[in-house]
Amino acid sequence: MKLPLRIGVGIVLLNNKNKIFVAKRIDNPKNFWQMPQGGVDNKEKYLKAALRELKEETSITSVELIKEIDEWYTYELPEYLLGKIWKGKFRGQKQKWFIMKFLGNENEIKLNTKNPEFFEWKWIKIDELTNVVVKFKFDVYKKIYEELKKL
Repeated sequence: MKLPLRIGVGIVLLNNKNKIFVAKRIDNPKNFWQMPQGGVDNKEKYLKAALRELKEETSITSVELIKEIDEWYTYELPEYLLGKIWKGKFRGQKQKWFIMKFLGNENEIKLNTKNPEFFEWKWIKIDELTNVVVKFKFDVYKKIYEELKKL
């Protein structure tokens, strides 16, 4: 039996210099960074899920939606992670991505949340996006990069 894809959302968060928010995961502290993302609860609207995930992972609430990316992006987990992530129920994710502008002050960003996922964060240039991502998410980040170039 082939495992299903988990339905998720992702947030491309831009600051006023059009740099992208990325953070390092607690469970993968190597030199990989990712944008906030997470699963969608049952019957939850995608934008609502994105705003909830952003708040749960970063404490950020001061945002404005720039664009919902029309296309769904998917990635498959590498063999060594199958059965370990998401209680072994999924083989990867199918994600709806949102591009948002950060309107707050940086002191709003707090990674020490109720269930922390990240331990470090930074802003990067759009051109650096595909250089920092874990390999199995590379294609998703490349598509997002192409989407950002159009804006």
